[in-house]
Amino acid sequence: MFTGIVSEVGSVVANAQRNDIQRIAIACRWKPDDLSIGGAIACNGIGLTVVGRDGAEGSETVFEVDAAPETLAATTASDWDVGRRLNLERPMRLGDELPGHMVTGHVDAVANVTEREDLGETTRFRFEAPESVSHMIAPQGSIALDGISLTVNAVESHRFDCLLIPQVLQSTTWNERKQGDAVNLEVDLVARYVARLTETA
Repeated sequence: MFTGIVSEVGSVVANAQRNDIQRIAIACRWKPDDLSIGGAIACNGIGLTVVGRDGAEGSETVFEVDAAPETLAATTASDWDVGRRLNLERPMRLGDELPGHMVTGHVDAVANVTEREDLGETTRFRFEAPESVSHMIAPQGSIALDGISLTVNAVESHRFDCLLIPQVLQSTTWNERKQGDAVNLEVDLVARYVARLTETA
């Protein structure tokens, strides 16, 4: 379980096909001991399992994750070329504060940036979500986009917008996002279950 509050930005240093999976190596500033083999890391909002790690004192740590075919088909991971910067978050621990909202790392869909509006200090992004998830997005509700916990400001049909503050823009990859980009979307956990209950009622 994650919070949607990114604590590190890493970079893809290798991406290779291994049978039916994609082995992705990511460099970051965390210490090797901070990453457990078999543990989960949210990479641009996708909960992936650490399968390898390497690093020396004073150098960057490189850890490896595997992306299965289903992950590659349902997220932006298939587009992570070498040099791509990723928002990273380690799992929350029991007793930790929850500064964002409960994020599972299970991406529901890919949304597209339809507009970026720089307003000075803040930036407004407008998105289009697939019909399969748009009914679970509500004004003033929470949403995770590329692993960042954000508040939905407005919703119109399949489109919605979020306003990003300077701290988020500067400490994540969001200052690099532009019109036409695809981002990983995870709807609020409560909204997901309410929608499922409504479908089966």
